[in-house]
Amino acid sequence: MALCFLPGVSNAQTVVFISKPASTTSNAYYVSNKAPLTAQSFVKLPLSAIKPGGWLKKQLELQKDGLTGHLGEISIWLTKTDNAWLNKDRKGKYGWEELPYWLKGYGDIAYVLQDERMLKDTKFWIDAVINNQQPDGDFGPIIYKGDGKRDLWANMPMLWCMQSYYEYSKDARVLSFMSKYFKWELAIPDDKFLQDYWENSRGGDNMVSVYWLYNRTGEKWLLDLATKIDHNTANWRQKNNLPNWHNVNVAECFREPATYYQQSHNANDLAATYNDFKLIRNIYGQVPGGMFGADENARKGYDDPRQAVETCGMVEQMTSDEFLLQSTGDTFWADNCEDVAFNTFPAAFTSDYKALRYLTAPNMVVSDNKDHSPGIANTGPFLTMNPFSSRCCQHNHSAGWVYYAENSWMATADNGLAVQLYSEGEVTAKVGKGIRVKLTEQTHYPFNDRVNFTINTPRNVTFPLYLRIPAWCNGASVSINGKTVPVNAMPGGYIMLTNNWKNGDEVALQLPMALKVREWNQNKNSVSVNYGPLTFSLKIAENYVKTDATTAVQGDSGWQADADQSKWPAYNIYPASSWNYGLLVDTQHPELSFKVIKKQWPKDDNPFTNANAPIELVAQGKQIPGWTIDQYGLCGVLPVSPVKTAEKVTKLTLVPMGGARLRISAFPVVE
Repeated sequence: MALCFLPGVSNAQTVVFISKPASTTSNAYYVSNKAPLTAQSFVKLPLSAIKPGGWLKKQLELQKDGLTGHLGEISIWLTKTDNAWLNKDRKGKYGWEELPYWLKGYGDIAYVLQDERMLKDTKFWIDAVINNQQPDGDFGPIIYKGDGKRDLWANMPMLWCMQSYYEYSKDARVLSFMSKYFKWELAIPDDKFLQDYWENSRGGDNMVSVYWLYNRTGEKWLLDLATKIDHNTANWRQKNNLPNWHNVNVAECFREPATYYQQSHNANDLAATYNDFKLIRNIYGQVPGGMFGADENARKGYDDPRQAVETCGMVEQMTSDEFLLQSTGDTFWADNCEDVAFNTFPAAFTSDYKALRYLTAPNMVVSDNKDHSPGIANTGPFLTMNPFSSRCCQHNHSAGWVYYAENSWMATADNGLAVQLYSEGEVTAKVGKGIRVKLTEQTHYPFNDRVNFTINTPRNVTFPLYLRIPAWCNGASVSINGKTVPVNAMPGGYIMLTNNWKNGDEVALQLPMALKVREWNQNKNSVSVNYGPLTFSLKIAENYVKTDATTAVQGDSGWQADADQSKWPAYNIYPASSWNYGLLVDTQHPELSFKVIKKQWPKDDNPFTNANAPIELVAQGKQIPGWTIDQYGLCGVLPVSPVKTAEKVTKLTLVPMGGARLRISAFPVVE
């Protein structure tokens, strides 16, 4: 802990560097864990507290105007005809995970952007689900998996929709609705509870909702239900194995033991979640971008950077990171969330968010509608950008950026505020002794290393402000009203500024970014290149070829008969420049092998494209003629580095990985 006094104020106001805030008290203004659940360092703020700006708001607006905002006009699963979510008898041809998958993001975007059309549509679905609840408490489409075993998976994301709606509206029907449903769940015999594959893997999502309600009502029987859920959920506590290796299940469910740790207080439960994270990455995650190569399911021997992950998996990993940041206070999870958000997630979409692909890989030089199995674990057109395909990802992608925005700021146990995920915008919240303040954040992070804050308060107020220092950052500094504050900030912790803040006070945080070459010795000695939180890919010219969105789709896809296909084309993307380069890297000082070029900020506020990238790197490399597209139509497996090649040295441009729809992000090293 580093302690010093702020200039020009009394000695009671200090700056401290800490690993995480204390959790010996509870926030006085925002709902946090009730005993016996573990105390929280960080507390999620209500949906209305945070207003994103800059590039993050732009991503949400693009989603609103793109596939998320108009999926109700396209997807057959969102039709209002014969939809089991709308029918009183809860039967219908259409009705499973698709609606709540979509609604949990769609609704939250509506609340954050205050879009009237989306708000009205969200309320329509929420009212239908509440009004169709049965007298015994059950709700949602009636789906049985044999022997009287009710499939409850689809209800889990719908409960999250209800929670967001309550945070926005304070509609008391939600608490009654959830309480009745959980009493119904508690009465289900264990041998018929959470038995199907999906619900059995994903019981942790159900538990999150149980704790959410417990923290608002304090009903002790809810803790009994949480224990019942834990006992009947798949075993995510295996030391050297996982209950299954499905990419979305892993990203979503590895946090279940840590969720239950809040009640069990058993350190082994918390350790199990960390072990699961490390296990999947040690075997299949020796790649840049924060994820792991599983395609549909991880397979032994398929760990090359050309192995992909579902867009669903990216969303669920970011969501898990956000939950774990709240409950553990560990900045590790914020770092991973940023890694996925900046370097992997945006590339899953066309830049206008009107089409997406099911699978995205760190090394991906073709994105088309061909069948690339068994090179990937999916049989069918899983790499093309298509608004009419991908069923689960088509709907579930909606929550990625809005959940990120909602968790960008958090309340702290000591009635302060913590900024977790830096992005332009503002937060309004009660702090100190109940004063409502607004903090405005100005930044182009992660493309810039400076973050500025302005405090707006009706009167002077004392509270702590926590600034997260990412694990990659050395030498972070902070100033208040233009005066530098001495602090020995280390990677992976928080600068805690406690002050008697007055209206107009300004805080400036500098997060120096440096070039770093990361070696992936377990993956053919390949390397990736980072500048701060950004990973860089080879700039490949991308040739977009428009196709009919309905001609090559996954087998379970479906769309409404009157969906206007002309407005929603699909795209195959092919490389229009060479991509098979290895990098020349100075072994003694690898960072000297690259030059940072900073460019103008894009006028449309969307930096996640090759054309708009505000930062590029200049590198040198050589072409590797034997590294080609293979018999499966995929980027060939990485050659083992160092690679000998007689080709001439070539100047290369590297761009941020998140804006590159075609990319080489894990590079061979050439001699």
